[in-house]
Amino acid sequence: MPTSPTARPTPPTVWPARGRHIGPDAEDVLRRTLRQLKDSQVIDDFLEVPDPGGESPERVFEARWRVADDVTVRARLALAPDQGGGREWTLLAEAEQPWDPAWPSPVTRFWPEYGDWDHDAVTGLSLSRINALPEDDKDVRRVLRDAGRGGWCVHVVVHEAMTTDERGQLPLARWLSPSLRHRVVEHRAAPHQVRVVNWALREFDAEVPRGGAVVLPGTPAPSGYDAEDFTVRTVFLDGSEPVDLVAAVTRFAALSRPLPDGAGEALTALRDDWHLLTLEEELARERKRVAMYAEALEAMTASRDLYREATERAHEALAAYRESAEAAPAAQPPSGKPAVSPFQQLARTLERFKGGPKASSRPAATDHGEESAEGAPSTGPSTGTELGSEPGAERRGSDGA
Repeated sequence: MPTSPTARPTPPTVWPARGRHIGPDAEDVLRRTLRQLKDSQVIDDFLEVPDPGGESPERVFEARWRVADDVTVRARLALAPDQGGGREWTLLAEAEQPWDPAWPSPVTRFWPEYGDWDHDAVTGLSLSRINALPEDDKDVRRVLRDAGRGGWCVHVVVHEAMTTDERGQLPLARWLSPSLRHRVVEHRAAPHQVRVVNWALREFDAEVPRGGAVVLPGTPAPSGYDAEDFTVRTVFLDGSEPVDLVAAVTRFAALSRPLPDGAGEALTALRDDWHLLTLEEELARERKRVAMYAEALEAMTASRDLYREATERAHEALAAYRESAEAAPAAQPPSGKPAVSPFQQLARTLERFKGGPKASSRPAATDHGEESAEGAPSTGPSTGTELGSEPGAERRGSDGA
């Protein structure tokens, strides 16, 4: 089955688990177990995170312990309210180094070894015992469909080739590494159920051999999953260790698996909302906070200086504009006529100077014509000589005669 492209891979340092507590007083069981483990120095410390508003339906418990002598593990368990059928719990643990399957299961640092807590949140089946498939075919398909879509636990389907005795009823969990014992759900199919089981597993491209077993991929499937690689042809249910099946489950758990639905939010809460701090961690957190405030103050100071400089430049520009406005000539009052540009005024003046004599001769000709009209009437057409002669022309002619 393809892996969702948006699925976030599980960090190698993280151990996720989800289950359901079906009994009463889940909070009291957690408090009592954590107190006993701290008194016996199994864990370093624990804390029940107070609800600041008093309205959150979820109860949160934090614990820290060490593995391999010096590797610190921090874990956060969130207990949801009862919605009918028990209270669902979500557990995220993170170590300072990549998780080693040989380390103790974080579940045993919150819950007792056995109790009402060890049920799968999706199917409601046990995490530590064998779960026989129901007799009704529809119920078989429903259980396997839910199991194949779960991402928090590893679901294994084992088919019994024949009816087993007490030796064949030993659960698989007893042979698994400590960190896997509370993350595996074992389904057992009776000899006559092999056909209905394989019919239900078709949508996951998986098939259980007769007398064998198969590890279901979950949703989304881990990178590199191939049903053939996680199919065991024969499982001897005679009380001996099923070596091949244990190896298949271990290989599947080692694959790079996407974070299950809801695990991303739980991991963010573990990292960002952690309250159980040591003195060194509190000091480091306060130093980080002081450094953050110093950076913010420096940024604010730089922003203030830039604003002040921009304001001064704006005042300087405004003063320069006012000085240039005072030095400029006063604007003429507006008139009804359209404004004339200086170029147009110069062109008109030149035209007047250029055509001045012609313009002054026109009124004289007009006056002479009017005077002639008022005097004696003209007896004939005027000759060009008479019209064009100057006053001194007649005197020169008579003197010459």
